[in-house]
Amino acid sequence: MRIARIKIHGEDAVYHCISRTVNGERLFDEDVKEMFRRQMWQIADYCGVSILTYAVMENHFHILVRVPKKAPISDEEHLRRYRLLYPEPTRFQTASLAVVEAQLKAGGSDAEAWRKQQLALMNDVSAFMKLLKQRFTIWFNKTHNRFGTLWAERFKSVLIQPAGRAVRVVAAYIDLNPVRAGLVDDPKDYRFCGYSEAVAGRKIARSGIIHVIGEDDARTWQAAQEYYRLMIIGSGAKPRAGKAAVSENLFEETMSANGKLPLSTALRCQIRYFTNGGILGGRAFVAKHLTLFRRKTGLRRRKEPRALPPVCDWGGAGDGSSDTDEIMVLRTPRRRTFASD
Repeated sequence: MRIARIKIHGEDAVYHCISRTVNGERLFDEDVKEMFRRQMWQIADYCGVSILTYAVMENHFHILVRVPKKAPISDEEHLRRYRLLYPEPTRFQTASLAVVEAQLKAGGSDAEAWRKQQLALMNDVSAFMKLLKQRFTIWFNKTHNRFGTLWAERFKSVLIQPAGRAVRVVAAYIDLNPVRAGLVDDPKDYRFCGYSEAVAGRKIARSGIIHVIGEDDARTWQAAQEYYRLMIIGSGAKPRAGKAAVSENLFEETMSANGKLPLSTALRCQIRYFTNGGILGGRAFVAKHLTLFRRKTGLRRRKEPRALPPVCDWGGAGDGSSDTDEIMVLRTPRRRTFASD
């Protein structure tokens, strides 16, 4: 008999969610982890929830997610979120969206039924996790010539006090997963966790860490970064049975630097994070070579470059306003190749 999941309604809530692969098989290589990470952020945006931090491992994942209380949203926001799920829609999906837009403009029972259907998938931890796991399973099975279940069981969730020591401890535990697994010595070097993504410059990942620390202790990313780094390195230096730990040298370096990261280290993390991009450079440069690439390959997918954080984020010169200062990246997902291809 299933035990009812503990959930909060009518106010903001934070949950630590965990799910493992069937039989604990190590199925997730770097390409798979990257796709999971992208789908996670995409579906979180659609569902109206916030990822505070996360870690994607070879056979399981952790997500610390903040779920705001349900609230009505505009039709424009409904449509924006709906398009997130279908960034490259089929003809049927495009036609369906046109029908929905017409219904919303006209009003009536059909429009209200559609709004209700969409709202049921928003601001709910169960809906978010179900949608994420289902869509990822479809992608994984299709690209790996397999079928059937991917996950061992329904996801586990723990309700966390949304502010204070409890949420900080859980966040640190999640970001330390790759260290305890012996994959890296420093969590900033593990590409598929929230702390690493925040150090790399992703604003939405940084906002999650700032929320974990709380505005009383961190009103800026720099303050949050120093506080959080001291906390996770300090926590990670305590060995657990059968698990790796933060090295004594890293612990001493972090404590002596008071949690600060050298500019050179921060820049290296940023560049490393975008090394799987297809094109990297100024806006005009990326646009030019993207056009040439599309002509050569016939690629018609609607994939546009995105801006890296401006140089001034790292304390350097430049305000990101010119083509020289603004660095763009076109990120292209890799596809597993099979003998039949």
